Amino acid sequence: MEEVRNHFRYLIGGYYGIHFMDEYPLKEYILKDIMSVIEKFKNTNPNPGFSYIEEETYVKEKVSEKTKLQDALLVLNEIQGPMDLVFLVKDKLKKWNHK
Repeated sequence: MEEVRNHFRYLIGGYYGIHFMDEYPLKEYILKDIMSVIEKFKNTNPNPGFSYIEEETYVKEKVSEKTKLQDALLVLNEIQGPMDLVFLVKDKLKKWNHK
């Protein structure tokens, strides 16, 4: 069950990480793709002993922006997202590390 929770958390974190990428003009398309992966995941892992809504709220409110950006890289890899977005996320993470 912990494996399911962790996978779901990084999917949600990646989704919100992409939200930070205002400089990427096509982010809405990527968000739609990620949401499809999330919905598929929820449908293939029904009621694993925790609330998906509570987990999403936790990630949205308590997980740092940096972690969400790192999760975004994992999700982009999983969905074979565009490399230009991957580079933008990496660049934002580098700037975050130099603050």
